Amino acid sequence: MGTEPETDLDQLWKEYRSVFEEFDDLSLARWLAQTLGQFAGRCWRTSHPLAGAYRLAAQAAHERQIWLKRLVTAPPAYVEAPCCRAPLLPLLTRDVPQSGLLCPHCDSTLVPLEDLPAELQTRLCKWGNQYAEVHAVAHWDERQQRGCGDYDAKLDDAAGHAATLLGEAGSRFGPELLELYPAVFWEDQDECLEVRPEDIVLG
Repeated sequence: MGTEPETDLDQLWKEYRSVFEEFDDLSLARWLAQTLGQFAGRCWRTSHPLAGAYRLAAQAAHERQIWLKRLVTAPPAYVEAPCCRAPLLPLLTRDVPQSGLLCPHCDSTLVPLEDLPAELQTRLCKWGNQYAEVHAVAHWDERQQRGCGDYDAKLDDAAGHAATLLGEAGSRFGPELLELYPAVFWEDQDECLEVRPEDIVLG
């Protein structure tokens, strides 16, 4: 099976990441540990420049198994992630019903949905399923688009609803997850519906 060709955005992110690939192992480990300390106690949009830089550095570190080398000690609030043994830093995305909370270091499931408190599980699952219905509008086939009347209007409505739901992720679920974890990342954009971070208003 062939691989997907790189997009211009992929190439741009690779350029951004290159600075961390030039760090030696100890410098990269120290930068990650120091930045984790800055993250503690807050919910962070994935679009925040510091969160974006951390994710790029974390991916480079994962490939080099930086955390397994025990070069530095993570801030004490962070326990070890079961998926890759990096510090546990959950990422909330719209795929939470299927994937749980993700790991920004290895992109695997960090916290399965069933490991969260039961009442929070239920609400996150409901939220994620609502989001999936809204997001699906961006991927309607020609028959569905013709059958809905004004597809552009439906698309605009879906984008507005998606922005509201993503705002709930940051303002509602983020603080609740922060009671369980030292810091939380949450997804604040949807490229398919052209929802940008600046469209997300927190309540």
